[in-house]
Amino acid sequence: MSDRRRFLQAGLLATGALALPALGAGQKRVGEAGARIVSTWDFGVPANQAAWPVLARGGSALDAVETGARWAESDLCNPTVGHCGNPDREGVLTLDASIMDGDGRCGSVAALQDILHPITAARRVMEKTPHVMLVGEGAQQFAIAEGLEHRRLLTPQAEQAWREWLKTSKYQPEINAERRALPGNKENHDTIGMLAIDSNGKLAGACTTSGMAWKMHGRVGDSPIIGAGLYVDNEVGAATASGVGEEMIRNAASFLVVELMRQGRSPMDACREAIDRVVRKRPEASKTLQVCFLALNKHGEVGAYALHQGFVYAVCDAGKQDDLRQSASVYQTTQS
Repeated sequence: MSDRRRFLQAGLLATGALALPALGAGQKRVGEAGARIVSTWDFGVPANQAAWPVLARGGSALDAVETGARWAESDLCNPTVGHCGNPDREGVLTLDASIMDGDGRCGSVAALQDILHPITAARRVMEKTPHVMLVGEGAQQFAIAEGLEHRRLLTPQAEQAWREWLKTSKYQPEINAERRALPGNKENHDTIGMLAIDSNGKLAGACTTSGMAWKMHGRVGDSPIIGAGLYVDNEVGAATASGVGEEMIRNAASFLVVELMRQGRSPMDACREAIDRVVRKRPEASKTLQVCFLALNKHGEVGAYALHQGFVYAVCDAGKQDDLRQSASVYQTTQS
């Protein structure tokens, strides 16, 4: 990574989001502007940068999102994603991931242990098995048989954080905790969700996460659930979600966002309507948890919406390769 990229990443994590405008009606669509990749949170900027060369040379959206997710799993050291993730309440680190092509093919793994790249395991499930999801020991067995890197992933820092947590065993997800200074986030969870459209107009998406810190052993969130944490359709667009995964599962949220775009909503309006549904169903709970949606339609237009302020997302294309944007939100106070 260049010095400029390192400086950019450090600055973003230290100072928070740059409030930049969403794609306007007058800006070019994908047919004119080329490929585009978007992803969740501040660390989406370097993840997009890792993925962008695939799109720049005319590669597929599917290859791009896998490449970006692999960066997050191994190069990023974050307590919510990949090899630096915090464990569950039993001290076990489990990883979840999903990948989906715009033609409807998809694959996922859940409760996977000690495999460095669960996103690649998910792609292998999609391409080499008749199934969509493998979990636990079966997922690990399959990944090892596929030759994927297998090693102990729980870091000494994450194990120490778990031992400190055991002193109180208090569990309370915190809004936007994924944006706290690293590696100090000991309380929460999150994912990186990535969506891409390539120069041929084909879409793909990926999600990867270590899930909620101190979750019950065996808990699986939305990230590996097709239609909850991720959904992609070449005819319409793609969506991914972030925050408390149970809310996405309850609402089939990413599928909902794509279907709203199918009905004619813009990406931002579709995300907003999905957020409104979360609020209507659980109005009191919505005040104390974060839910965020990010969408990309088949024209390359991008939109996002969140329950609470603080959700940011990264956009990368030939014209804007370091673009971090602040999402709109239902609740206007920042709770973190």
